[in-house]
Amino acid sequence: MTEETQESDIERIPLAVYTERAYLDYSMYVINDRALPHLADGLKPVQRRIIFAMSELNLNSQAKFAKSARTVGDVLGKFHPHGDSACYEAMVHMAQPFSFRYPLVDGQGNWGAPDDPKSFAAMRYTEARLSRYADLLLGEIRQGTVDYMPNFDGTANEPQLLPAQLPFVLLNGSTGIAVGMATDIPPHNINEVISACVHLLDAPKASVADIMTHIKAPDFPTEATIITPPAEIREVYETGRGSIKARAVYQKEGGEIVVTALPHQTSPAKVLEQIAQQMHAKKLPMLVDLRDESDHENPTRLVLVPRSNRVDVERLMSHLFATTDLERNYRVNLNMIGLDQRPGVKNLVQIVKEWLSYRMDVVTRRLSYRLEKINERLHILEGLLIAYLNLDEVIRIIREEDDPKAELMKKYKLSDVQANAILDLRLRQLAKLEEIKLKTEQDELSAEKAELEKILGSKARLKTLIKKELLAIAEEYGDERRSGLGEGVEEASAYSEEDLLTNDPITVVLSEKGWARAAKGHEMDPQELNYRSGDAFLQSARGRTNEILVFMDSAGRAYNVAPHTLPSARGQGEPLTGRFKPPAGTRFVGVAMGGGQTKVLLASNAGFGFVGPLADMVTKNKAGKAVLSVPAGGSALAPCALTDVDPDSALVAAVTDQGRMLVFPLKDVPELSRGKGNKLINVPTAAFKAGEEKMISAVVLGEQQELLVHAGQRHLRMKHKDLENYVGERARRGRKLPRGFQKVDRLSVE
Repeated sequence: MTEETQESDIERIPLAVYTERAYLDYSMYVINDRALPHLADGLKPVQRRIIFAMSELNLNSQAKFAKSARTVGDVLGKFHPHGDSACYEAMVHMAQPFSFRYPLVDGQGNWGAPDDPKSFAAMRYTEARLSRYADLLLGEIRQGTVDYMPNFDGTANEPQLLPAQLPFVLLNGSTGIAVGMATDIPPHNINEVISACVHLLDAPKASVADIMTHIKAPDFPTEATIITPPAEIREVYETGRGSIKARAVYQKEGGEIVVTALPHQTSPAKVLEQIAQQMHAKKLPMLVDLRDESDHENPTRLVLVPRSNRVDVERLMSHLFATTDLERNYRVNLNMIGLDQRPGVKNLVQIVKEWLSYRMDVVTRRLSYRLEKINERLHILEGLLIAYLNLDEVIRIIREEDDPKAELMKKYKLSDVQANAILDLRLRQLAKLEEIKLKTEQDELSAEKAELEKILGSKARLKTLIKKELLAIAEEYGDERRSGLGEGVEEASAYSEEDLLTNDPITVVLSEKGWARAAKGHEMDPQELNYRSGDAFLQSARGRTNEILVFMDSAGRAYNVAPHTLPSARGQGEPLTGRFKPPAGTRFVGVAMGGGQTKVLLASNAGFGFVGPLADMVTKNKAGKAVLSVPAGGSALAPCALTDVDPDSALVAAVTDQGRMLVFPLKDVPELSRGKGNKLINVPTAAFKAGEEKMISAVVLGEQQELLVHAGQRHLRMKHKDLENYVGERARRGRKLPRGFQKVDRLSVE
């Protein structure tokens, strides 16, 4: 061969064209021959080949179990030349009742568990046969219902599709990832699907809404509740895309929470691990124990033990639904290969309609095949009956003629088939009784033929036949829906950080230099704590770990911090300037703590103040929130929370740095959310100058409380009756305190 001839055999194409063509060929192979199920029988090629190979091995639902390795070997050797592990895994998947709603393979041995679906034994250990549901795929395969094609090496034939008597694409669903597309078809209930098929046969123009009166939602292998609203499910069925949510089922048993059903493909061990991790991270303080009590009688039984019977079980489960696999979202993508051999996303009505079209074709072929067989048999019976009418002559021809077959065909105008049937007769069949049997068979076959011709000639009769067959299947194979439907279920929500806080008593301590810390309980004396050199106690606030904590700076700005995040009082605390960004030149002057509706008295040293709710002082801003208006050169005073007082009878005590004190009713102080407030005690309103009188403290005390006036190391304890000399109208000058206490430092209440 010359060099020129060799070159002429080489095809030259650009690399871009070659790669595009090669990738397209590969993608079409993956889509059609590997990843997507066919609408007709709901199977991928490997599944179809496994089921067909098992039927060829006579491993039907009544047969003895055979080693799985035998089946896999046949599948690989005859129909599917790929990896044995992938083929066996596909077989296992069809045998797992927690994976397939209606398993097609009946397995014996270890075929995996819901905890670990891939924990199945090797194929040399397990045994299998086809399940009763596989009969619905194979029952009509030998009745001329489907086309066959050569296998990969041309040594055998395999069916292109199986003559499914039900739309298995909906019954068992499918998942798969192809090139550039995927499929996620959820399983459904047999009774509901058959009911929808019958409805569509009667009303071909039915809408998705009409069909949903029969198929309300998917039906997963587990008994978890589907909580997706019907309107959203309808949208999924109309578009072929969307998602379905399923939620675990639980009940209360003697103070414990028992989970009895998990969402499809959810591992109990993983759920327990997720809950245990939250408990370890102290994100579930209301749970004290959990255990798995699942056994053969109770396949799913997870027990959660709350800390006490006061725990809100519904709220706890809502948190677990939101943060664990107790609630799962299933993607729906009704993508499949249609009867036109093209992949596409279809809505529910399209799927059922197209499958019914396939079913009508299969039934038509089955009836035509039967009619053909009947005609063949009637033709033979006609010849046999001619022979019985002329028995003596037929016997003579067979005994005496050199070519009895040709003579019979010539004399009685028989066909080759009829002549052979006569020649194949045994002597015992020449009895009179046999002739009667033949006539009876001829009559029966003639009646059946007439019936078949009627059905094949009428579309209405064909639909009626299909409907009867579907209803008969529902009677034999139908079962109850497993997945419940939850109407109006609230959306799950996780606990917020505040929800997880315990309601423990706590004392927050603020030092003069702005260092804060927290001590458990209300018993400790904050003045006995150790303080840094040059620092000292300023103010403390008692409350609970889930309450609002507000710090106030000298500029009248409020700052928030979660009480439980403060360092322990065993140390010296931490500077608030590390958490917040107060204006330059300001200092922290006090702290208040309580619920959102707790009122707080806010005042400045200019003698003005008001009462405001603690909730209005909440902010996430590190620079704080301006609450109290302070004049230039002035300063805010420590806030005073009104926790244990009656607003109608409580008194306000205000004192100046020159020893004047005024006491007046709390109800005279206005309630504001922010601002300057009203005058509490009369002090000069000019600019603050050295030596000018200022208000230095304002507190609120109830009827049963006592007022303490602090002056250096000394303090004066005053009961309500001792305050009568200082009672006056708000905004008055007040009266001088006794000697020795006119250089007052601060007021406090006990």
